[in-house]
Amino acid sequence: MSDVQSDEKFDVIIIGAGAAGLMAAIEAGKRGRSVWLVDHATKIAEKIRISGGGRCNFTNTRTKPENYLSSNPHFCKSALKQYTQHDFISWVESHNIAFHEKALGQLFCDHSAQDIIDMLLSEAASAGVQLDMQTDIVSVARAGEGHGFEVITQSQNEGDAPLTTLCESLVIAAGGLSIPKIGATKFGYDVARQFGLDIVETRAALVPLTFQADLLDRCKAMSGLAVDAVVSCQKADFKEAMLFTHRGLSGPSILQVSSYWREGLTIKVDLAPDVDVTAHLLARKNEGVKLDVASVLNEVLPKKLAQDMCQSQNLAGRLAEANNAKLAQLGAAVNDWELMPAGSEGYRTAEVTLGGVDTEALSSKTMQAKDHEGLYFIGEVVDVTGHLGGYNFQWAWSSGYVAGQNV
Repeated sequence: MSDVQSDEKFDVIIIGAGAAGLMAAIEAGKRGRSVWLVDHATKIAEKIRISGGGRCNFTNTRTKPENYLSSNPHFCKSALKQYTQHDFISWVESHNIAFHEKALGQLFCDHSAQDIIDMLLSEAASAGVQLDMQTDIVSVARAGEGHGFEVITQSQNEGDAPLTTLCESLVIAAGGLSIPKIGATKFGYDVARQFGLDIVETRAALVPLTFQADLLDRCKAMSGLAVDAVVSCQKADFKEAMLFTHRGLSGPSILQVSSYWREGLTIKVDLAPDVDVTAHLLARKNEGVKLDVASVLNEVLPKKLAQDMCQSQNLAGRLAEANNAKLAQLGAAVNDWELMPAGSEGYRTAEVTLGGVDTEALSSKTMQAKDHEGLYFIGEVVDVTGHLGGYNFQWAWSSGYVAGQNV
């Protein structure tokens, strides 16, 4: 790299100071590598800060490859094995960060997501990482005779001149397109394309779904109501809370299934997964109860939802007078409600980006681009997307760790 004039040199430059970038920087620094971690955003690790309602769902005790979507479902196995959820949990415990487990193995900080950020910043400082925020990337290119890289940056401080920096290894940890208001851009994909890597089609994932007018009006009327449900699409099903909103449907079960849904497909919702609603209605009718249908359905569903489902099936009046076939129709509507989403809320509210840098171009053992020595892609920018519940952070820790061991 000596034939290129530069202002500075580092062993490693990492672009993107989120979860994956910080992890890679720490691990590379621990190995004695000189590391420059750079990001265009004003605040560091915003996705960590806002996650889990501000308490950061930092991993999941049940993490396994089956919790991830990718065009190559085997790709994530090596990284997840090299650095497991148990490794990260031990690290958190060593920093005396209090945490608790919620449903389905999800781990959250007791106090604040800032505890995780502070841990990472402390470790980065100890590892000698140089960190610069509010720094834009002007260009990335091979340096000299194809060895190493030349990165030209521009500080957002007024009056600062562009800076040319050389490195042996370049790590792209620039994230995906989700939540642009905290700085998401297509930068990582642009770099991948620049070096000839393919991009698996990207789309918003872990995102609320929207609906056409009729169903949207029903959702608005029940806005704020949550119910445990099983939501399914394309052979994937999730039993978690579902939330009615003024924009459509949300809640964990909907966010989960959104990663599998595509335009033109329906989703199925079981609003009472532990009850055969038809059998319940017929049994109550046989008992001779003198309630109306909606009141009996209210024994299974929240009142507003029970009334809505009855109205949707044009079923009113006393249960005793209801036709059995109509009751079976109502039961099917509750246990096997088929819906056609109009779309999703998009990247604005999506927790992650599905798709990304094609894993065929990367080594699963090192995260290095197979045809470009010294170039690495990690975290959300790669075509590996986890389920809801801490899995995407674990992918960030695992892929960042692996790159940090090899840069």
